[in-house]
Amino acid sequence: MAWMIVSDTSCDIRELTPLSPGVQFALVPFKIRIGEREYVDLPTLNVPQMIQAMTDYNGASSSACPSPEEWAERFLQGDQVIAMTISSNLSGSYNAAVAAREMVLEEHPEKKIFILDTLSCAGALASAAALANRMIGEGAGFEEICRALTEFNNEGHILFALASFDNLAKNGRVSKVVGFIAGRLNMRVLGKRTADGKIDFFFKTRGEPRVLARILEQMDHDGYDGSRPILISHCFNDNAASLLVHGIHAKWPEAPVQVVPCSGLCSFYAQEQGIIITY
Repeated sequence: MAWMIVSDTSCDIRELTPLSPGVQFALVPFKIRIGEREYVDLPTLNVPQMIQAMTDYNGASSSACPSPEEWAERFLQGDQVIAMTISSNLSGSYNAAVAAREMVLEEHPEKKIFILDTLSCAGALASAAALANRMIGEGAGFEEICRALTEFNNEGHILFALASFDNLAKNGRVSKVVGFIAGRLNMRVLGKRTADGKIDFFFKTRGEPRVLARILEQMDHDGYDGSRPILISHCFNDNAASLLVHGIHAKWPEAPVQVVPCSGLCSFYAQEQGIIITY
């Protein structure tokens, strides 16, 4: 039976390789609206151009999740489907995927469709997709994979290191005055996932080295032992990502670490110099 692993584009990866036999991997894209322009979060998206448009536009921008029809199109391509979405408390992507499952099963009740609400984003989805792909290759069954993904996801952590409050201010999350002051003071803020899949900004400091050191402290506090895969997504901040990899390997030499550029959606929220790390 054909397998389909499908994720929304908050996952930050653009492909899943090598795919196990009988497995397809697909993405359903977010859309980012900046003024009158819409950017579709596909592998062909010119992220630097989008970031520049955000910088130049003096107004609120927004994002839109994939539609049920887009999810359904991918669900129809597999007999056994594993889907993962950004946190349902950050986006409507999960609800759209659930609606799509109902649409597809009404016409094709023989299909099996599992949707994982990661209560997270970025590497949480990428690592779940990689785990599903590996387990399929090892011959695991649908129900076994669903249980493993749920357990794996529940044990995960995510941190958001943002360069300033500027984009949050543009989108009404904090005041523009706060965003302006934070940028002028070279502030860095660190957020983590709450139990219900929201973001709690719990630490702020001046300068990048301090926030990178705080990330390592938080990983240690969370009980990270070097075995779980780490994905570092960055928005045009190779230097900080490299420093973080060095710090991780100094503390956990065997830790599996992957570094990728942020997708369009994660770039939209992390902004230039932002970093997202899942572990």
